[in-house]
Amino acid sequence: MDSDTAENLVCDHDPTSGFRRRFYSTVTDREWNDWRWQLRNRIKNLSQLSRLIQLSESERSALERHQGPLPVGITPYYARLLSEHDADQPLRRSVVMTSDEFSRSPGETDDPLVEDEHQPVPGLVHRYPDRVLMLITGTCPVYCRYCTRSRMVGNPGGEYRFSQAQWQSAIDYIAATPTIHDVLISGGDPLVLTDQKLEWLLSRLRQIPHVEFLRMGTKVPAALPQRITRRLTKMLKQFHPLWMSLHFTHPDEITSEAAWACNRLADAGIPLGSQTVLLAGINDDEAILKRLFLELLKVRVRPYYLYQCDPVSGSSHFRVPVRRGLEIMHSLRGAITGYAVPTFVIDAPGGGGKIPLLPDYVVGREGQDLLLTNYQGNTYRYPDP
Repeated sequence: MDSDTAENLVCDHDPTSGFRRRFYSTVTDREWNDWRWQLRNRIKNLSQLSRLIQLSESERSALERHQGPLPVGITPYYARLLSEHDADQPLRRSVVMTSDEFSRSPGETDDPLVEDEHQPVPGLVHRYPDRVLMLITGTCPVYCRYCTRSRMVGNPGGEYRFSQAQWQSAIDYIAATPTIHDVLISGGDPLVLTDQKLEWLLSRLRQIPHVEFLRMGTKVPAALPQRITRRLTKMLKQFHPLWMSLHFTHPDEITSEAAWACNRLADAGIPLGSQTVLLAGINDDEAILKRLFLELLKVRVRPYYLYQCDPVSGSSHFRVPVRRGLEIMHSLRGAITGYAVPTFVIDAPGGGGKIPLLPDYVVGREGQDLLLTNYQGNTYRYPDP
């Protein structure tokens, strides 16, 4: 088998096999396990999607009405995780558009984090003094319906264009700015690009003396695990210290294939952290998030951030009250190992950066003692003159 194809992802008892017999009966294992085949055959329109699932009126109406960026886009691999009949299934709600997306609520904007205003050169966001966000593609294996960059992804013919010349302009800016020590590569999803393009980019960033850390943000292990090939991980190992932030939304995404992909990345020495968005009706439940975070630890992914959903246009049906998020965080503390408890953050609208939110464990003071409450609600004294 080609070393650029993921190995042994399908077995006889895998639930994928029934899905494939129904909808992809002529597709070989070699094709199914080829990440390039998965990308080429993403479900992109109403007719393709309606062949696989029974669309609700809201879903069908949205698909008929949609124009511009953030189209539907779902790999065949990820499509087999969707419920055929239940429009409220968490994974289905996260990737299939509904008419709710066309309602705009107060405070919502297309670019709530004002990334476009913090770009000294196209595709490079420089907000914090020591780090930059480098956007290198507008394509993802799946398009999450709550995406912060819904204004730009999935619309390669529109305003946002990406090219090697643009990358070079960003590299030149980074090289000329010695305060930058950390480069986060994102998009879109950088791992949809070929090994050759990624190697070109990483090698040039690694040649800049003051760039100490490279990071990549990706949903590929959850949505396109076939991409994590032996050839890819061998290439990435050249550029340590290299970190990855993985986007997992729900424990149902942690299939045997996703676990295999995460373990392969970890075996390559890449530290893995997860970034999960808190979403109404999808994962705003203590039991669901507890299961997600513990399953992530099992595949060597450290839960890093739990994000309050950004106020991007058309996302109000996904947003959970901050009070509820704090309740969930309080319930997790003490109930599971600290390694599995992420930091709950709001990425402040207007470009203020990430602000951590914590339940209030400080009750007050009495004399020279600080009064604290633990996860069980018991009060304790700490000497703090």
